[in-house]
Amino acid sequence: MSARRRRLLLGAASGASLWLFGTRQAFAQSWPAKPIRLIVGFPPGGGIDIVARNLQPGLQEALGQPVIVEYKPGAGGVLAAGELVRAAPDGYTILVANLGPFVLAPNMMAKRPFDATRDFTWIAQTSGAGYIAAVPANHPANNLAEFIAWAKANGDKANYASGGSGSITHLNGELLNQAAGTKLVHVPYKGSAPAVQDLIGGQTHLLVDAASVLLPQIQGGRLKAIYVTEPQRMAQLPNVATARESGFAALETSGWQGIVGPPGMPRDVVNKIAKALRDTLAKPDVRQKFTQTGTSVIERGPEEFAAFIAAEVARWVPVIRASGATLE
Repeated sequence: MSARRRRLLLGAASGASLWLFGTRQAFAQSWPAKPIRLIVGFPPGGGIDIVARNLQPGLQEALGQPVIVEYKPGAGGVLAAGELVRAAPDGYTILVANLGPFVLAPNMMAKRPFDATRDFTWIAQTSGAGYIAAVPANHPANNLAEFIAWAKANGDKANYASGGSGSITHLNGELLNQAAGTKLVHVPYKGSAPAVQDLIGGQTHLLVDAASVLLPQIQGGRLKAIYVTEPQRMAQLPNVATARESGFAALETSGWQGIVGPPGMPRDVVNKIAKALRDTLAKPDVRQKFTQTGTSVIERGPEEFAAFIAAEVARWVPVIRASGATLE
C-alpha cells in the first residue's frame, strides 16, 4: 500500500472517529428528548412495582420527560431482563432490577440467558431490605420453631408460596427446607400480589417476601409474621424474632432494588439518570415512602453498583448449587 493511500485511510478513520464522538456528545447533551420507559418485570402491586412508583414522579421532574411504567411479567422477572439485553442502549428503556431475575434465576438454569456482570449497564442502587416470613392469620404456628414442627408433622401437605420460580421468595423457601429439614412444596405464582391473596385465603401456608408486600397485610391482621431475615429485628415488628435469634442464621437474606439499562449505554446518559435518582432519593417524602414499606434507601452509583452485583453473584451461586434449586 502506498504512503499516500495509507494517509488517506488514516485520515478517513480519524474523521469517522471524530464524527462518532461528536454524534455521541450531541446525543448525550440533548438526552432526554422523549418519554422514558421504566420496565417492571412483575405484575402490578408487588414490591418492585412499589419501588417504581416511588421513583417515577421524582425521575420525571429531574429529567423533564414523562417516565412511563410498563409491566412485562413472566418467568420471575427473567423475561423482562432478557428483553432489556436486546433493547437499544439509548437510555430510553430502563428497568427496576432486583435480586431474583438477575442473580438467582439465571444461575438456576441449565443455559444462562444472560450474565448479570457482563450484559447490562448498572446505573444505581436505590433501596434494600430483608424479608418477612408470614403465614395466614389463623395458622397454628406463631414463630419459626412452631412452624417447623407443624411442617414436619404435615409432611408433603405443607407448602410455601413464591412470587415466581427463581425469585428470592422461591429461594427463601428452599433455604428453609435445607436448613430445617422440612419438605415444603413450592407453589409459584406470577408475582407477589396473587401469592399474598392465596396466603390470606389459606390455600398456601408460608410466604417469605419483602416488607413492602407483607407489612400492610400483617398490620391489618390478615397475615401473621413468624420471623424476619434481617440481622436485627424490624422496627415495625419489634416482637418478631430474627432468623438468627430463632437458631437459623442460614436463613438471613436481604434484597436490593436499583435501576439497570441495556449494555453499552453512553456514560453521560448513565450519569444523568444516576443524578436524577440521587435527587429523587434526597426528597424527604420519597425516603418516607420507602421507610413506610419497611425498605431502606441505599444509594450506590454506577461503579459501586456494578461491583456490588458481581459480589452478589459470587455469594449466591454456591447457595443455589447447595440448594439444588433448578429452573427449566
